[in-house]
Amino acid sequence: MADTAPLDQTSFALLALLAKDARLSNKQLAAAVGLAPSSCHERLKQLRASGLLRGAHADVDLAKLGFGMEALIHMELARHQRDAVDTFVQRLNQIPEVRQVFLLAGRFDLLAHVAIRDMEHLKNLAYDHFTSDQGVVRIETSVVFQSWAQRDRLPLAPPQI
Repeated sequence: MADTAPLDQTSFALLALLAKDARLSNKQLAAAVGLAPSSCHERLKQLRASGLLRGAHADVDLAKLGFGMEALIHMELARHQRDAVDTFVQRLNQIPEVRQVFLLAGRFDLLAHVAIRDMEHLKNLAYDHFTSDQGVVRIETSVVFQSWAQRDRLPLAPPQI
């Protein structure tokens, strides 16, 4: 952490608690890790300033908004220069249906995770934003039947002190 103490067990515990429930109040967090609320608040400010704690996000049920399907669109690009890829990714991030974009090594260059209403919506999205782009050589699409995510826990153990 820039300009702060190294990540210790208390900071790690705060991050783990927030990963499970970002709605916890400062008072609840402080009590859970054994800090005074003012110390906890300062610790959270440091975690945010360091970039380690990037924000809190709502888990929205897209199916209840009419987007009951998801798909993965694999893309092979015509050009692999950094500026061309960066520009294309910026365009992808402007498409409301695009949830995530991954830069890949391997058979495909990019993968876009999209939320869609139905197959017609997917077809139109593919034609309007992917296959019509001159920078895209080809796409391959996979419909997602089910997905699992581990957003409520950290992948690493706290540091040993």
